[in-house]
Amino acid sequence: MTKGKMLVGVDGNEANLVHNRVGSNEAVFGLLNGLYSVDQENEYLIYLASPLLTDMPYPRDSWNYRIIPPTKFWTQWRLPLDLYLGNPKPDIFLSPSHYAPRFSPIPTVVVVADLGYLKFPQYYTKKDYWQLKNWTEYSIRKAAHIIAVSETTKKDLIEYYMLQPEKISIVYHGYKKKIFKKDLNKTDIVSRLKNYKIDSPYILFLGSLRPTKNIERLIAAFDILRNKKLKLVIAGKKGWFYESVFTKVAELKLENRVVFTDFVSEEDLPYIISGAEVFTLPSLYEGFGIPVIEAMACGVPTLVSNVGSLPEISDNSAVIVDPYSIAEISAGIEECMKDRKKLVEKGLKRVKFFDWNKSARNVISILRDLL
Repeated sequence: MTKGKMLVGVDGNEANLVHNRVGSNEAVFGLLNGLYSVDQENEYLIYLASPLLTDMPYPRDSWNYRIIPPTKFWTQWRLPLDLYLGNPKPDIFLSPSHYAPRFSPIPTVVVVADLGYLKFPQYYTKKDYWQLKNWTEYSIRKAAHIIAVSETTKKDLIEYYMLQPEKISIVYHGYKKKIFKKDLNKTDIVSRLKNYKIDSPYILFLGSLRPTKNIERLIAAFDILRNKKLKLVIAGKKGWFYESVFTKVAELKLENRVVFTDFVSEEDLPYIISGAEVFTLPSLYEGFGIPVIEAMACGVPTLVSNVGSLPEISDNSAVIVDPYSIAEISAGIEECMKDRKKLVEKGLKRVKFFDWNKSARNVISILRDLL
């Protein structure tokens, strides 16, 4: 390493799996683009298990890719082998999705999004729980430093793993400012909604269908709203243990008022959000919650739960409710509609705090301090 310049290795695999990114895929993709945008001084070598997707940052002198043919346990075996034998060797390695490469000779910084599997183990399959529990613990013990995506996640890491606070830095996620913005064309919004058979005013939930998202209580809260002309749009792909969501809709005879869109493309997503009367994320736990800031950026009043990182991320710019209280969720939706103008103004002000370029600069500073 020449003085003043780092060669940073990055596990970019999570961003390169599919074009239709959600959750951790989207977070890693956002951070990579932030690093690409703000840093041409240092050099980056991005490790992937498969050929480069067309929308990934384009190679340049200071930004290159190494494609390592995929095998089972890529992060645990194939990647660390290349870090041992390959050249050039990074000065430091960034793992932006929980798992550090095993037995790597390179000092590693690990990004941890949340510890939901420890708080709600009953909502994970045995296989997923075992993998998350064991691989994450190995990664944080091995890491030279840990990046938490919220104060909530940092506190959880200290509580569950007895880590020293100085080993953990907080770097918030950003969002795609160019596409999530207020005042999209109303005709375009209506046109996009038709593709999903949405033709009435609606409350929106965005996220994968799984127990910690608390969708069943949201459906029950929607059922007792005074305005029976509203629909509830549940936008997201099926996750795990999701069958009870459909059972709840049938039980309450809401088949004509609840719309399941399945996965919504990035091209349509800003329009689906912008068309909503209220955006809701009454989760039982979130390490961050990117959809919250996307909704605020689109000028939609937002409801979140009072647990996990959601109060921290929304920072008094959303209606905050007890996720275990159906009555409180329902009243919160009513409050969002009543105080729409005030909440929209607060949300638009709050989202100015979140920016992928800002996140990237913070990460670069952390990496630099470790060398």
